[in-house]
Amino acid sequence: MPRLRITKFRSSSLVMDKPKTFLRDEDGSVTILAIFMIMMMVLVGGIQLDFMRQEVERTKLQAISDRAVLAAADLDQELDPEAVVRDYFSKSGMTDYLSAVNVSDGLNFRTVSVEAKKPMKTQFLGRFGFDTLDVPAFSEAEERVENVEISLVLDISGSMQDNGRLQEMRNAAKIFVDTVLKDENDDLISVSLIPYSEQVNAGPDIVNMMSVRKDHDYSHCVEFDNSDFDTVSMNPGKWRDQMQHFQWNYDGYNNSRSDTVCPRYSYERILPMSQNKTALKNQIDDLQPRAGTAIYLGMKWAVSLLDPQFRNINTGLVNANKVDPAFAGRPKNYDDVETLKTVVLMTDGENSSSQRIASYYYDSDSEVVHWDRYNLNWYLRRYVNSYNRSSFYFQKYSKYQGDQLLDKVCSAAKEKNIVIWAIGFEVENSGAEVMERCASSPSHFFRVEGIELTEAFKAIARQINQLRLTQ
Repeated sequence: MPRLRITKFRSSSLVMDKPKTFLRDEDGSVTILAIFMIMMMVLVGGIQLDFMRQEVERTKLQAISDRAVLAAADLDQELDPEAVVRDYFSKSGMTDYLSAVNVSDGLNFRTVSVEAKKPMKTQFLGRFGFDTLDVPAFSEAEERVENVEISLVLDISGSMQDNGRLQEMRNAAKIFVDTVLKDENDDLISVSLIPYSEQVNAGPDIVNMMSVRKDHDYSHCVEFDNSDFDTVSMNPGKWRDQMQHFQWNYDGYNNSRSDTVCPRYSYERILPMSQNKTALKNQIDDLQPRAGTAIYLGMKWAVSLLDPQFRNINTGLVNANKVDPAFAGRPKNYDDVETLKTVVLMTDGENSSSQRIASYYYDSDSEVVHWDRYNLNWYLRRYVNSYNRSSFYFQKYSKYQGDQLLDKVCSAAKEKNIVIWAIGFEVENSGAEVMERCASSPSHFFRVEGIELTEAFKAIARQINQLRLTQ
């Protein structure tokens, strides 16, 4: 019996010792595995760090490339485009990384592309045979002026004589013309100049191609129905009345007729579809303050000159050598993807009320001649009893009606994707609100004072000459 106990004891001890021996045998294997995993984590982290450094350097190089091509592609840039790019890289200390500069110039565009590459020494990838990583950058910028049809609508109402506004407008408008009409843009951009006050003088060349019931040749304004402001089209075949020719002086103390409701002088007429910078700027310099303010009429003519229904009239003007043959076929259709139609509408005030002579006193040739000879208010004060004076005239438009008509025609233009830039020059809040509603968006409206007018025109011109990063 004792032997049996001893034998059993040894057997149990042997069973208990084997797991301990197994554990002691595996201790080294676990330690090696842990060290290997730690080393792999450090190595992977180091590789990631190399790639992170590569991305940081790529971002820096790309930023320099982007700025360089944007500056070089600007059509206003007078320096050599390649020299501009190299100067950017030089000042950034990256000249050695500039691989190639490619410049392509055309009639209406400039494209500049840059390839750059910087070698970056690695810290961890070198252990695998990659001592350096390339940091590449590619940028391309293009300024391209598409076919552009512009209506430049300038306020020449009487209030423009205050505070030097007229001269500020002249300066700003001429800078605008110089900016959008560059030599390399010939035949691509047309500017229609539309001066307006209480009416718009379309000029005999345009009026004679319309269905107008003419009463005189003193001036050339056309009356519109209120429904005409629901659309951008003018419908030249629709019969319309010629605007009466007369002057309304509220003081009534002189017989002046130089400031008629319909502007009467040749330099106050619409100048359609022009790329002649000299002619446009000369006419702008000649503009004088006149009568009241009808922004809605200026806008109606502006969009009508962009509407394809005006094409037949423009064809007649081309055939009569009144419009450059390069602009035959304009206005283009609205779905022409290569043509931008835009209005630049400027005012220094608000729509004002506008009067007309009662038809009873303007229905014969002799009466038409009579009102060319006499200022209306002067004549009434001098020859008509005060009780009867109001029967001689009526209000055709009120300020409220004018605002409504402007809202309508602006909405119709925006539905046709005509881009509307609106400038309120030293306007009151109510005038600013009306102009902002007309603009294509709040960012298309400028409310400016004094010399800020020039900056507004410059900003609009730069937007028309769109500079865009293509890659």
